[in-house]
Order: sequence, then structure tokens, then C-alpha cells
Amino acid sequence: MPAEVSPLELERLRPYLMRFALLQLRDRSAAEDAVQEALLAALQGAGQFAGQSSVRTWLIGILKHKIVDHIRKAARERLAAPPESEILTEDLEIFFGGDGHFTDPPLDWGNPESALEERRFFEALERCLQTLPQNTARAFMMRELMGLETEEICKELGVSPSNCWVMLYRARMNLRACLERTWFGAGTARAG
Repeated sequence: MPAEVSPLELERLRPYLMRFALLQLRDRSAAEDAVQEALLAALQGAGQFAGQSSVRTWLIGILKHKIVDHIRKAARERLAAPPESEILTEDLEIFFGGDGHFTDPPLDWGNPESALEERRFFEALERCLQTLPQNTARAFMMRELMGLETEEICKELGVSPSNCWVMLYRARMNLRACLERTWFGAGTARAG
């Protein structure tokens, strides 16, 4: 039996959906369009919502598809231009010794599960994602938040698998450095 989904409940989730879409698309207008399309699809498909997940999880699933649709459309519309140059924001080699191991092991991040539940952690993560080059951030979001496979990410971004892996590596290393600076290594950042 389908669960009941009210338009008011959908509207209350709009800010959360906007943050999610804005992180992925980095364009307020495109994010608003994707959220609007997701909410419209949810209203039209409300009778099919079985209640096996939360309304928020269901909406994020719809929004993920709308975001991918937007990225596909933008890729089709994009002129044949050279790929965005991925500028490395930090020399990542400084993290590693000659043997390939970390020169300084990562800081103790405490209990990652409890950190994930903290809203301010996600705000710090959002700020760190904004510092990454657009395609690098997009590749990371597609992989880690949207759960897309490498092949799908490559198709959407128009990059080779090896380029995708490098982008994901750079994203992870830069996010690690940023989060250690702004979240895990700065106890005052969490107190305020």
C-alpha cells in the first residue's frame, strides 16, 4: 500500500535538496531547476511512494536522476572545447615519502560516524568541496554521494578512466587536507 506524501512535507525538504543540488551543479539556477523538477516528479509519482524509505531518501534518489539529466544535457550543449584544466591546489607529493607511505599519518578523526551526523561537519565538507576545481568536485560527488560507477562518471564528464581516478584521488587528498585544517585539526572550528 502506497504511503502518503504531502506537498507541505516536500516543501520542507526543499532547502536540503537545494544544498545537495548546489554542491553537485555549482550553479544556483541549475540547482533550482533540478530541485523543482525533482519535487514535481515526486508530486506526480506520490502514489508510487511505497514508504520503504524516508521521504527525504526517496527525494534524493529522484534528485540524483535530475542532476545526472542536467549534466548530460549540459554536456550535449557544450561546444567542443578542450577539457577544463584541473589545477592541483596543493602539491600532493608533500604528503608522501619516497616509499609511498604518508610522511605524516592522518590526524585522529575521532569517531567518524558521529562526525558524519553533525550538521557542521557537512557545512565544512561543503566549504572544502567549493575549493576544488569544478570537474574534480563533480567527480567526487558523483562517486561518493551519488554512488555512480567510474564508467558512468567518465561518460558524464567526458574523461578517461585514468583521468577520473586521478581526479578522485586529488579530490580525496585535497578534501583530507582541507578537513584536517578546518574541521578535525581545528577544535575551535567546531565550537563556534
